[in-house]
Amino acid sequence: MSTTGQGPDDEHEAAARAPASRSGDGDHEPQRMSRTALISAGVAAATAIAGGTAYLVERSRSTGLTINVNGRDHPVSAAPDTPLLYVLRNELGLRGPRFGCGLAECGACTVHLDGVAVRSCVTRVDGVGNRRVTTLEGLGTPSNPHPLQRAFIEQQAAQCGYCINGMLMTAAALLASKPRPTDAEIKDALAGNLCRCGSHYRILRAIKAAIGT
Repeated sequence: MSTTGQGPDDEHEAAARAPASRSGDGDHEPQRMSRTALISAGVAAATAIAGGTAYLVERSRSTGLTINVNGRDHPVSAAPDTPLLYVLRNELGLRGPRFGCGLAECGACTVHLDGVAVRSCVTRVDGVGNRRVTTLEGLGTPSNPHPLQRAFIEQQAAQCGYCINGMLMTAAALLASKPRPTDAEIKDALAGNLCRCGSHYRILRAIKAAIGT
């Protein structure tokens, strides 16, 4: 018999009420923890952003790299081992060279280094040195296009156009070293440039038109 004057049923009822009471008291705890976690996460995110920005600024200052592109010098913010293609597109906003494979297999990223056609997707920006970089934008202008650019437009050499940067830059390097190449020499020079649309004959026709053959 209970010494508090409660019967067995009263004790059971009190025991049943106790967990419910504790549960009710704890209902607000997850909310307090959630708000605390949210505040902590916000502080951590702000710290990370500030730290990341400071790192990028410091890295930009510490690289000390400058490259000459289309006749103008440009400081480089990216890490020294960054592919030249990424710097041209992401930092300088040049959209002529394109990312195709990243393995120097398709030619879409082709630019000139001192007049020599190279694949910018595998050329480290710190490997450029004092050589002059020329992109499609520097080959000619809308008011004064390069003969190849004019011929490609007149011959409608492009279909989707994704490969055309590589075709033009490779052909321009060829014509600079050999002004009147044979068909076989043109085909050999372009052999490493892929065109998935199959417009090779129009491209060849455009190049021959540019050299007047």
